[in-house]
Amino acid sequence: MPRFRFSLERVLDYRRQLEDQAKMDVAKALAAHNERAQHLDKLQVKLAQHEASLYSEEAITEKDIWLWRRYFSALKDDISTAEAQLQKLAKILTEARQRLMTRSRDKKLLERLKANQEGAFRKEENLKEQRESDEMATIRFQHGSF
Repeated sequence: MPRFRFSLERVLDYRRQLEDQAKMDVAKALAAHNERAQHLDKLQVKLAQHEASLYSEEAITEKDIWLWRRYFSALKDDISTAEAQLQKLAKILTEARQRLMTRSRDKKLLERLKANQEGAFRKEENLKEQRESDEMATIRFQHGSF
């Protein structure tokens, strides 16, 4: 039986490569997003601990308050920066997921085309084989050798 040959096999391979690359991009973007989210959580915990530390000391001087405010303000700035970075990373992650969906859809389209063409090829080959068998049976029947 002849072997099925898909004429767009190279295109399908290329689309598979693109999908794999998109999967890697999503994984990298997700890792960066998760890392930044953990960093933001740590900063927020530090801020909460720092706010609680103001009233834990008995003797507070002006210098202590000044230092406390400076550190509080620096933590707030760091949190704002981390939130902005997290939003950028979320946007990058969303774009990477969209690219992955598009590339996956393109690959699946070609895979379906290949499956349909292979099915039609197999059906045609089976019909040819059946015709040959019928022809052989007819020839044998005509010659009386059954």
